[in-house]
Amino acid sequence: QQGSELSGWAMGRWTYEGIDLNHNFADLNTALWDAEDNDLVPHEFPNHYIPIPEYYTFANATVAPETRAVIDWMQRYPFVLSANLHGGELVVTYPFDMTRTYWKAQELTPTADDGVFRWLATVYATSNLAMASEERRLCHYDDFIRFGNIINGANWHTVPGSMNDFSYLHTNCFEITVELSCDKFPHASELPAEWENNRESLLLYMEQVHRGIKGVVRDRDTEQGIANAIISVDGINHDIRT
Repeated sequence: QQGSELSGWAMGRWTYEGIDLNHNFADLNTALWDAEDNDLVPHEFPNHYIPIPEYYTFANATVAPETRAVIDWMQRYPFVLSANLHGGELVVTYPFDMTRTYWKAQELTPTADDGVFRWLATVYATSNLAMASEERRLCHYDDFIRFGNIINGANWHTVPGSMNDFSYLHTNCFEITVELSCDKFPHASELPAEWENNRESLLLYMEQVHRGIKGVVRDRDTEQGIANAIISVDGINHDIRT
């Protein structure tokens, strides 16, 4: 009702309890990077399925019920591909979202699977009608067009405790953030056009779940499937599990 882009980027960002859900997941990055700096990964500290710190599980921790519910959901279902949808820009960001140098507001901070994440982001960005349009304007002041409308999250602005980083480090799931539109609050009359902008890119993104190696890890003697078998790929310091 306030008009296009006039409500401000912070409008609607916090919950009733005053928690920013975008920064509310456990910071697993710092623990991983500290362990890497001390040559503990992966023999003494895991490079995946990183456990949630004890402080985060306390009843008085500043964790929104929505965040706890999503974490419980992630732990119950073995998701492998995800995207979360934001507004206010036209760009696709990929992990890591948090800068490795803690005092830097921006810093290129790629994951061990940077090539896969860049591919996933590119699939969405190149098939999104608004992003791919030759006539598109800048939303605000960042020129993402010259980067193909994708960017490493931490190289845009650091987000400690993001869902993307948490998904990657705590589960098997690869997750990106899609900034859907320059306008965070489009009018109802504009929603059909926003849907058309994103329909094909959503479908193509989901199809990427079929890329890569798939199969069942079985016990050689019993032919039974093996749960939680760790799959390692040479040269990629991030394992996954069956």
